Amino acid sequence: MKIPVARKFFAAGALAAALALGACTMHDVPVQQTSLYDRLGGKPAIEAVVNQFIQNVVADDRINAFFANVDANDLSAKLVDQICQASGGPCTYTGRDMKAAHQGMGVKDEHFNALVEDLIAALDQFNVPEREKNELLGALGPMKGDIVEG
Repeated sequence: MKIPVARKFFAAGALAAALALGACTMHDVPVQQTSLYDRLGGKPAIEAVVNQFIQNVVADDRINAFFANVDANDLSAKLVDQICQASGGPCTYTGRDMKAAHQGMGVKDEHFNALVEDLIAALDQFNVPEREKNELLGALGPMKGDIVEG
């Protein structure tokens, strides 16, 4: 049995419209998002980035004086927990709040920016994708107001 040409075009057009509408409505279906913590690679990846970040900071003459009397292992553990928590991981940051921890240190915008540059360099060394890098910086960025003085 032959299908008339007009009917073929109608059937093909109806199918195309149904697929197009179906694709549009799929955007309304909530998709389970993977946490930033998982996309970063979990705690081992965060530890690797933090260790490189600390090395970058120690080598950075613009800011390394702020860290001269800091226990690097303690700092590393606190930073790992802080990033882990901020990225949706299972860790809990137990260090002091940023305002108390940095009060009286005289941290200026240029110091904070140097620190961010050192973090970005560590993230880049481990090929962290732009989306994850930006999400992490967005999660940590609001701390600037508690860290920078005047």
